[in-house]
Amino acid sequence: MSHDVVRVRPFPFRQFIVKMHGRCNLACRYCYLYEGPDRTWRDRPAKASWAVLDRTAERIAEHARAHGCADLSLVLHGGEPLLAGAGTLARFTDRVRARVPHGTTVHAAVQTNATLLTEARLSTLAAAGIRVGISLDGGLPGHNARRVDHAGRPSWPAAARGARLVADRFPASYAGILTVVDPTLDPVETYDSLLALRPPALDLLLPHGNWSSPPPHLAGDRHGRWLCAVFDRWWQAGRRETRVRLFEACIALLLGRPAATEPLGLAPFETVVVETDGSIEQVDSLKSAYDGAAETGLDVFRHTFDEALRHPAVAARQAGADALDATCRACPLLHVCGGGQYAHRYRAGHGFTNPSVYCGDLQRFIRHVARRLTEETAMAAAVPAEGGTP
Repeated sequence: MSHDVVRVRPFPFRQFIVKMHGRCNLACRYCYLYEGPDRTWRDRPAKASWAVLDRTAERIAEHARAHGCADLSLVLHGGEPLLAGAGTLARFTDRVRARVPHGTTVHAAVQTNATLLTEARLSTLAAAGIRVGISLDGGLPGHNARRVDHAGRPSWPAAARGARLVADRFPASYAGILTVVDPTLDPVETYDSLLALRPPALDLLLPHGNWSSPPPHLAGDRHGRWLCAVFDRWWQAGRRETRVRLFEACIALLLGRPAATEPLGLAPFETVVVETDGSIEQVDSLKSAYDGAAETGLDVFRHTFDEALRHPAVAARQAGADALDATCRACPLLHVCGGGQYAHRYRAGHGFTNPSVYCGDLQRFIRHVARRLTEETAMAAAVPAEGGTP
């Protein structure tokens, strides 16, 4: 299945996701990466070799020099990246920072299921300036019932210990929590339970699915309703208890401000992945579409990241509105929605030039946020008149 080709001027990569380990110590029952249609992980080494990591560091530095990048994001990923060892993560991050041009800041983070976090490992990560992002389905044992190990045992006790350890002992290293929306769970209870783990930020993601393989519970805009309920809880708190990136991005876009987020907006795609064998790929979410969807045929030993920028699939991701379906281009919410996440637009035989499978959910959520902003603006405008101030 080929991607639609749209010629645009390449926008440099600014986020580099490096697969430190290609396996996971959990066997989450819904995992799109290991339980989905893509099977490329089976033929790759479990762990990235130092040769792959060293070459990747050089390629990142080369790209930063070529494009004068002042800031870049380094995400240490998996599988479960801590299976590679906290020392390896720290050493690789140090290598990247040593090789990028003077004046380039590398913002490093590891995305983990938190089950392997210990004080010693967190100390190593903190000393290397690596922040810790945690993936959970909620802040209660029942929310995480599908996150089990390979023997079917619950991961929650170890994950909860890890999350609390970061919050209690290493708050400066705490990047936040990533949670996939589950419309069968109570939205406010889920949010409040996550808030109890004291994350500085939350990422709320829609489950990966598409027109040919729809996500569960899609009918009735249930995911959109769930997001609206959490937004109201967050909005009405009277203070910012935590950042919710999806909500902040939606507000910014509605106000005409830029927001760099994959699920919303038309900002240029700027993320690239390096697999454990050195293959250069697109983001993992594409693997939920079909086997090999993220492949580019490139690798860090023979190709530069600039060559990846010229790949037709990456060009399509950077084309903005020009790569969208005519229905999306005519939609009044275009500049906020941006067509939704790329992987969610896929339909077998038609590629990715389709509206998002979550189109109804996104419209419901965006319009809800817009109404809240309008109400807030009207109330603010009414205050001087009621108080008699001109």
